[in-house]
Amino acid sequence: MEGVRGWRRRETVHQVTDARPSLSEDIGRRERNYLIKMGIRLVCLVLAFTVPAPMAIKILLFAGAIFLPYIAVVGANAPRGGAPADPGFTDPGQNEIPRHRREIGS
Repeated sequence: MEGVRGWRRRETVHQVTDARPSLSEDIGRRERNYLIKMGIRLVCLVLAFTVPAPMAIKILLFAGAIFLPYIAVVGANAPRGGAPADPGFTDPGQNEIPRHRREIGS
């Protein structure tokens, strides 16, 4: 009986901690991150116009107000959980249409 166990493949055991967060949790996290970055941008913009500071600090505040929207949008649109951006991407050597991409009648 010992020899029989040796050739069997071990079953993959999935744990709950390995699962990706739900879509609603992921969207909520993205929205919070976006709103935090936009809040920081607003603070930078207000401080750049109202605080009597040296020009170097004002330039840093303006740079934050200019570049934070780009960083926030890119972060909010990043694929969830490291998944590829295009789930329909096919391998160049693929000979068959993937099952989820088949059309009616094919």
